[in-house]
Amino acid sequence: MNPIEALGLALGAGFSSGLNLYATVATLGLLQRFGVLELPPPLQILSHPIVLGIALTLYAIEFLADKVPYLDTIWDAVHTFIRPPAAAVIAYGATGAMSPEWRWAAALLAGGVALTAHGTKASTRAAVNTTPEPFSNWVLSFGEDLLAVWLTWFATKHPVASVVIVVVLLILSLFLLYHLFRFLRSSLAKL
Repeated sequence: MNPIEALGLALGAGFSSGLNLYATVATLGLLQRFGVLELPPPLQILSHPIVLGIALTLYAIEFLADKVPYLDTIWDAVHTFIRPPAAAVIAYGATGAMSPEWRWAAALLAGGVALTAHGTKASTRAAVNTTPEPFSNWVLSFGEDLLAVWLTWFATKHPVASVVIVVVLLILSLFLLYHLFRFLRSSLAKL
């Protein structure tokens, strides 16, 4: 895997992990298991049946938890301490053939990308929970899952394009976070 492919996988999987870590791990593991791609040696463990089974089970739990208002907020709060470090570990493994300083740089970058994606997801979901209907919550959840799986796959096939997409998604995330915090501030001022 060349440096551009490694960076694309690290950033794509980093953003995806911020949305849904278990879908990202399961996607990478399944792609390796079925021979769609060859993961770097440190990540090949993701295709082991035990790792896949755990990732798919946790994905099923997250899939259900994400559909229940307020439970999704609690789930996201707990995963603030899980998703970014896991994204960093995936990035470190994706850059296995690179020098240690580049591996650490990729890990830190992917962890920051995952934290941004996770923060945007958690903030948006908390804002949506204030609406009385459940459908917007379900639509966001399905969209996040689809984006996580698609971006993970896309990063393995089109690493340069995935870097561009992740940069655009980060800009969109920062824009959304800015407006969510402005909305929160004005709502608190009204109270």
